[in-house]
Amino acid sequence: MTTAAEGVGFRSKRGPILIALMLSTGLVAIDATIVATAVPSIVDEIGGFSSFPWLFSAYLLAQAVSVPVYAKLCDMTGRKPIILTGIGLFLLGSILCGFAWSMSALIAFRVVQGLGAGAVQPMAITIAGDIYSLAERAKVQGYLASVWAVSSVVGPTLGGVFASLGLWRGIFLLNVPLCLLAGWMLARTFHENIERTGHRVDYLGAALLTGSLSLIILGALEGGQAWAWNSPISIAVFVLGTAMLAVFLMVERRAAEPVLPPWIVSRRLLATTALISFGVGAVMLGLTSYVPTFLEGTLSTSPVLAGLTLAALTLGWPISASQSGRLYLRIGFRATAMIGIAVTVIGAAILAVTASTPNIMLVAASCFMVGLGLGLVATPTLIAAQSSVQWNERGVVTGTNLFARSIGSALGVAVFGAVANAVYAGTPNGDTNPHTIVSASAAVFLAVLISASLTVLAVIGMPAPAREDAVQEVRTQTTSS
Repeated sequence: MTTAAEGVGFRSKRGPILIALMLSTGLVAIDATIVATAVPSIVDEIGGFSSFPWLFSAYLLAQAVSVPVYAKLCDMTGRKPIILTGIGLFLLGSILCGFAWSMSALIAFRVVQGLGAGAVQPMAITIAGDIYSLAERAKVQGYLASVWAVSSVVGPTLGGVFASLGLWRGIFLLNVPLCLLAGWMLARTFHENIERTGHRVDYLGAALLTGSLSLIILGALEGGQAWAWNSPISIAVFVLGTAMLAVFLMVERRAAEPVLPPWIVSRRLLATTALISFGVGAVMLGLTSYVPTFLEGTLSTSPVLAGLTLAALTLGWPISASQSGRLYLRIGFRATAMIGIAVTVIGAAILAVTASTPNIMLVAASCFMVGLGLGLVATPTLIAAQSSVQWNERGVVTGTNLFARSIGSALGVAVFGAVANAVYAGTPNGDTNPHTIVSASAAVFLAVLISASLTVLAVIGMPAPAREDAVQEVRTQTTSS
């Protein structure tokens, strides 16, 4: 029987740790929504409209490629030093962003932020997986999801306010007190006993992965802008990126302790949930990056109102994620994810079809529906992956799942940016022409719909036996408590 002190909640023995994890999650959650709202204001002051997708891609790429390394290190040295390191890097990157003097400098400093986020988010989820049982995690998700719910409103609103006042640098400097508080809370409340053993970190694999993905994203974002798609430099970038990726795969097969262990791909449940996470990342960031620009450019919507419209997306996710535990306890992980991806596709379809006639309420409703669907997809599939492994593999599994989401986000923003830039390039001053912005946004939203539709295939591929075993374990634990 689980007592109140041992259960889930702020007053339980683990309550202070839960609060610290929520604060840490809040760093990444607010950043996910606050920057997009301020993009027009940032561009007005320091320029670089065609490069603004890099504000997201550079951040997400740094986050993505660092996650596997952090995940491996946390299984070796423990979770605490890794998450504190991440908070420190996020703090440094935020301060630097607040003093950026050009778009290039801002993009570079976003990389530092991304390196910090690569440790913070996966470690918070991994720590929750360590200290709470499988049955308790369904409740814990409600607490963590509430952070995203609050951030989905606070982030865009603050971003819009700062942008309207011409103080966009404040959106980064706001992270300073949050980082200090989160770091202090974790250092004070979270303690772990780890038996450290000798391990080797696959730095070569990490370097090859970083290089290959950087080149591929560079080619996608700059193709048709800095150089023609069929130019020698464009071809060389894609060929070199693909070649490095192939070398990375060969290195991983021979590495003593690979940064992305081959057994993750060989286990169907882990492989399919990673693919699902990839699709979730692409859909989420595709809308997060372009909805504010779409509304501000076509309807002259204020940054605050555009931010609140976007908040519908990030509000829908935590609402459904917090309730997903009740659903997958009854019908299973895969069935829950199927419902979620169906709702996502419908929401994305409405947005794509109605993009030619911009309407704030309709955009908000579509985004809310997409968010509801993603919450029913991301949370159950991640918990299914975590529940299939032991402690010494949980960090890598959690990291790989979030790595896939970050890569999906980074590549998604790059591809969507290439699509939008191709439309802008066909019209003089296209980035300020409302009709061209409508056409570009409609093309992006169609690409988002295609991404969501392809994710359906990965959900269908989730193994039912593994799902049923995990759900039965949850039911057993719930009954016994």
